[in-house]
Amino acid sequence: MRFRRAVRPGCAAKRARAAFTLAEVLAALAFMAIVIPVAVEGLRIANLAGEVGQRKAVAARIAERVLNEWIIGSRMQGTSQSGTIQQGMVQYRWAIRSEAWSEDTMNLVTVRVIYPAQGRDYDVRLSTLVNTSSTL
Repeated sequence: MRFRRAVRPGCAAKRARAAFTLAEVLAALAFMAIVIPVAVEGLRIANLAGEVGQRKAVAARIAERVLNEWIIGSRMQGTSQSGTIQQGMVQYRWAIRSEAWSEDTMNLVTVRVIYPAQGRDYDVRLSTLVNTSSTL
């Protein structure tokens, strides 16, 4: 003896109404086509900002070290020097320039450190005034 389950009359109609219509699916796809590129671009910009910020901190430390070494060491007026420093996989190019200050017996000493991040060059500049009349 077989028992058949009784089918309620509204059950098949509820299943048919539970599915998505073509218009709903197309609307969801159109919404995703707009949102996904915007989200990916936001992630790219956040990644760039993080990379630039991290390398900028390293470049600032390099600029400070080069400036301190120049002040303690050579102190050549009206000259410029340059070089490179490798930190991990990144190469930081630096240049230091000393020029006479318009007032007093001071020199304006500026260090510029250039570093790459995602195909572009960025830079950090650090300047100070050095008294040329006194010796260390």
